[in-house]
Amino acid sequence: MRRRRRKLRIAVTAIFLLLLIGLIYAARPGRSTFTVSPETTYVTGPLDKDGYVDYVTALNERLRGNIKPEENANVLIWQATGPQALEATVLGERRLTMPEEYWQWLGVPPPPEDGDYFVRYEDDVKSGAINDELDEKKRDQIQRMYRATHWPWRAEDEPEIAKWLKRNEKPLALVIAASQCPNNYSPLVPPSYKDGSREAMGISLLTSAQACRYIVAALACRAMLRVKHGETAQAWQDLLACHRLARLVARGGHVIELMVAISLESAVGLRADSVFLEYSNLTGNEILKCLHDLEQLPPMPPVAEKLNLNERFQSLDHLMYFAREWSEREELTLSVLHEKRSGFLKLFPRSVNWDPALYNANRWYDRVVACARLKDRAARKKEMDAIQTELKALEPKMNLSQAAREVLVGPKQRGETIGNMLLNWSLLSFGKYAYAQALEGQDRHEQMIRNLHLAFALAAYHADHSRYPEILAQLAPKYIDQIPVDLFSGKPLNYKLQGDGYLFYSVGDNGIDDGGRWHDDDPPGDDLAVRMPVPEPRLKK
Repeated sequence: MRRRRRKLRIAVTAIFLLLLIGLIYAARPGRSTFTVSPETTYVTGPLDKDGYVDYVTALNERLRGNIKPEENANVLIWQATGPQALEATVLGERRLTMPEEYWQWLGVPPPPEDGDYFVRYEDDVKSGAINDELDEKKRDQIQRMYRATHWPWRAEDEPEIAKWLKRNEKPLALVIAASQCPNNYSPLVPPSYKDGSREAMGISLLTSAQACRYIVAALACRAMLRVKHGETAQAWQDLLACHRLARLVARGGHVIELMVAISLESAVGLRADSVFLEYSNLTGNEILKCLHDLEQLPPMPPVAEKLNLNERFQSLDHLMYFAREWSEREELTLSVLHEKRSGFLKLFPRSVNWDPALYNANRWYDRVVACARLKDRAARKKEMDAIQTELKALEPKMNLSQAAREVLVGPKQRGETIGNMLLNWSLLSFGKYAYAQALEGQDRHEQMIRNLHLAFALAAYHADHSRYPEILAQLAPKYIDQIPVDLFSGKPLNYKLQGDGYLFYSVGDNGIDDGGRWHDDDPPGDDLAVRMPVPEPRLKK
């Protein structure tokens, strides 16, 4: 018995000493290491003074290309909106400012504090509210404004809205000019703080893209006013500017900018444009000229290219950021990875080989990009689901035994573990929603544009024949080159005459025929529909 106890004490002591040696080994000062190569850092320059890849410069050099300030729509958008887009932007306790580096990349000075800048209707209404608390009358004003973005209205019926549009004439003229620019470049630069620190690239501000949400609403609102007053040509230029702005915003590097652009065009394409077609009294040739304007718009950039450039660079920049800050700001790293694991992660050394993490990040982004480029929707969804499942399986389980193992292994294995955590955060936690939504939004936008072109062809046919065709095939080739099919089902669109009008639609992401019902119908559906005559929108109670 004594012999057995002695052996047990020796074993326990040996394990304790082994762990102690491991802890001492793990906690030694050390340093982070990485290799600059296409397989790890993806780009090999430029490098900063400490030898880290400067992904902000690498990305913006690619995004800006040879675009000059006078060709850049974003420059005019800033002149129209001014610096107030940055107000009330807060991260933690530190108020953000657009870094000076942003304006250096843009090639222009920041806009002055005071100017004749665009004013959102909500801000105009709230200007008389106490503590921004809106009474029922003010809430009704805002609802009436949004109704006016996709329904004809008279200035005498909505004097407050008309006054607001008059107030914004100058900034809207700048926006119209911006929509006619050949390019749009919005620098992706992480915010800086008053203490001189800078965040990782993933927290770059997208203020000008977000500002376009309100600008497009104003243009659509003015177009509906002009439709009601018979100013058809001016109304179409406002609506066309909405489409052009959306396509320009989509050229931004961030996948979120593409999602904003899709949202912008969707808000106009199947609403305001349909009302324009119904109430403008254009001839068949005039409608076909408008259709030609739409067909000449540049295509939306594919989601895959956003993932391959900005999202990849953003993920690698995060790894470089943590490699740099690991010894200086470990508490930040730990809180980002996962607060409840911080006790175990503090056992990690300051010496980490980041090559496995960099290599794995590129490998996974290669696969995600290849998936996004798949044309077959079913195959793409299946592959994306498989990627999410495999990524989830990589998530390290930080229990006691795992922590002990990580203490004893070398810098390379630790780098792989930490990298998997970051990949799990960026590709799984964020990508599961943003990337999937972007791919679904890309499909919905494509179908919406198909439907919109078909609606213009139907309107031109009606202008020439005083009726709509019995079948869609009668439109080709005079009014439209070919009849589009339903992207979601691969079948012909559902088309039916209804009285003096029509209903046609494609099934949505769910693949179910909901009878042409959309999310705001009762009961709700998922179909992308165009209906003539256009149903009058109702104010929400």
